Amino acid sequence: VQLQASGGGLVQAGGSLRLSCAASGRTFSSYAVGWFRQAPGKEREFVAAISRSGGVTSPTESVKGRFTISRDNAKNTVYLQMSSLKPEDTAIYYCAAAPSPSRNSWDYNYWGQGTQVTVSS
Repeated sequence: VQLQASGGGLVQAGGSLRLSCAASGRTFSSYAVGWFRQAPGKEREFVAAISRSGGVTSPTESVKGRFTISRDNAKNTVYLQMSSLKPEDTAIYYCAAAPSPSRNSWDYNYWGQGTQVTVSS
C-alpha cells in the first residue's frame, strides 16, 4: 500500500483544515489507518485511528472534540477533519496503515510522506 497525505497548509488559530490520505492498491479497505504528527524537536505522536470498517479509536486527548477521522473505502481515502486549530497543532502530519488500529507508531507498516500544518496565532 502506498499512501499520499495532502491538505496541509497555513491557517489562523481557530480555523479548519481537512487532511486527506489517499492510498493506492486494491487492498486499502483491509487496513486500519492512523494519523500521527510530529512537531519540531518533539517525538511523533498519535492523533487518531480508524479501523477497516470505520470504527474510530479514541483520539489523543489534546484533539478530542476538534479532530474527526473518517474514511471512504470506495475512494481509498481517509480524512482528518481538524477544527478550532491551535498553534500547538503545528506539525507535520503523517498517515499510516496497519492491520488493526493502534496508538503505537511501530504497529504501522506503511507510511505516507507527511503534510505540513502550520497554525498561526
